[in-house]
Amino acid sequence: MRRLRRTAALRDLVRETRLEAADLVLPLFVEANPGGSDTHPARTPIATMPGIDRLSIGEAVREAGEAVALGLPAVLLFGIPAEKDAHGSGAYDDEGIVQLATRAIKDAHPDLLVITDVCLCEYTDHGHCGLLKPDPLSAGPDGAQVIDNDGSVELIAQTAVSHARAGADVVAPSDMMDGRVAAIRAALDEEGLGDTPIMAYSSKFASAFYGPFREAAGSAPAFGDRRSYQLDPGNGAEALRETLLDVDEGADMVMVKPALPYLDVLRRVKDEAGIPVAAYNVSGEYAMLKAAAAAGYLDERAAVLETLTSIRRAGADIIITYHAKDAARWLQ
Repeated sequence: MRRLRRTAALRDLVRETRLEAADLVLPLFVEANPGGSDTHPARTPIATMPGIDRLSIGEAVREAGEAVALGLPAVLLFGIPAEKDAHGSGAYDDEGIVQLATRAIKDAHPDLLVITDVCLCEYTDHGHCGLLKPDPLSAGPDGAQVIDNDGSVELIAQTAVSHARAGADVVAPSDMMDGRVAAIRAALDEEGLGDTPIMAYSSKFASAFYGPFREAAGSAPAFGDRRSYQLDPGNGAEALRETLLDVDEGADMVMVKPALPYLDVLRRVKDEAGIPVAAYNVSGEYAMLKAAAAAGYLDERAAVLETLTSIRRAGADIIITYHAKDAARWLQ
């Protein structure tokens, strides 16, 4: 077996899994009112994600230009509005932060794909991914609240249409509401936007690895958690059922999130879904490698490239990762 491992040229020739910049998508946090610093007034560093900032629209356009120069095919936009409310109205405002950023990036870099995250959690004052309603199983005026799935789906579809009108190349619903892919597909078709693909966050788990993202986007739930609508980490078969339902409802691509703790799910989805599969190498996975590298415990370049290659090997056609720019440079 060692004959084909003797030299770098031989190893490259027989490599089964290849990682390229063209496989990677760069997430960007775009902020309506960036605080910034003295040196970068339009960028706000995210303490839990070293090297990642919240960006003004102008800075997002600049980052998009860097992505193009590095051979990255796409960015994924998350919006941080100036104000939040119970209905997440900033999400479906045609002059909202994601809509404005999408127009600006497409004007400056028309060949770069802009994918937009479609959810309400960054826009609601309670931090949940949908509307709330009183829990019918809770008695009294001070009873608990639960997600209003059907009311949320209506606003999520409205958000997707607004993003597509602004020029989004792909809309990516991350809310995990039942039936939202079918509702988005119907709404896009009705508005004459039927060519807009849907990348569904289909296998999205209620994970501990989202912590840094929630600081970045200011989207931590004000009460409770998201386990009633995100997947239980122990349920691989349920994740596959969710995925196949989204495929039946009209998803053009599906996603597994997070990536590393769910590589087994990723493989099953790739084998069964029959459409392109994305994996999200999430904020907690990024922060772990950054912290270990900063402490001198591992070589960051080698660890990141090995990590991303493992995600590709497990079946991902597309990897969404905060390491995208560094990985693209290293792969050059």
